[in-house]
Amino acid sequence: MGFLAGKKALIVGLASTRSIAWGIAQAMHREGAELAFTYQNEKLQSRVEDMAKQCGSSIVLPCDVKYDEQIATVFEQLQKQWNGLDILVHSVAYAPAEELKGEYLENGTRDGFLTAHEISVYSLSALAKAALPMMSGRQSSIVTLSYLGSVRVLPNYNVMGLAKASLEANVRYLAYSLGPKGIRVNGISAGPIRTLAAAGISDFRSMLTYVEQNAPLRRNVTIEDVGNTAAFLCSDLALGITGEITYVDAGFNITAMGGYA
Repeated sequence: MGFLAGKKALIVGLASTRSIAWGIAQAMHREGAELAFTYQNEKLQSRVEDMAKQCGSSIVLPCDVKYDEQIATVFEQLQKQWNGLDILVHSVAYAPAEELKGEYLENGTRDGFLTAHEISVYSLSALAKAALPMMSGRQSSIVTLSYLGSVRVLPNYNVMGLAKASLEANVRYLAYSLGPKGIRVNGISAGPIRTLAAAGISDFRSMLTYVEQNAPLRRNVTIEDVGNTAAFLCSDLALGITGEITYVDAGFNITAMGGYA
């Protein structure tokens, strides 16, 4: 029996088998969780439905996090099938591609800033608020995904770095707000992984190469690495952990000057 047996988990943001959300879904399914999924638009629907089937799930619901009514509908539909929710996975981030290249101030715009924060940050709060009736009093858990660009300046990451910094602050404030209701909130700062989202970052391949050469473990991490950590954080094994940002990046975040040895 897995350490998530009996848990019900909603995964928001699954887009492909290369996404971190898929690594999380696989780990949680392996550990016995019952899963539900959302998809952003009709283009992704059949793909997410196919992946859900691989996890033994038939609960696949539309949800574009820009719209509160769609978020509300997700939980209305989920309540018809489940009597509660133990895990909410937030794997959602977006900034206009033209802002993820070149010099930060030169390419930054008001609209791009607002879009990055609305989709990547506020959506976590909106989902948590909508999920609250189903998650309260169940020793439940919320987990989201960040990146080192929240606390370090990285080439081409630009406005998304600001959004991830805000997301990590959101984790702390949500953890404090939801703790009395028995809900833990944590983030994972994953190392660079070749995902669809990462494809929008200019010269991402160089980032992968540099991390592989300079991280203490001399490798990049995988979606399986991140998935295993997420499964742990959302399990009863981690009941004393909330408000934390856990790095899963082969140790790269501890380095200051690579290649000295």
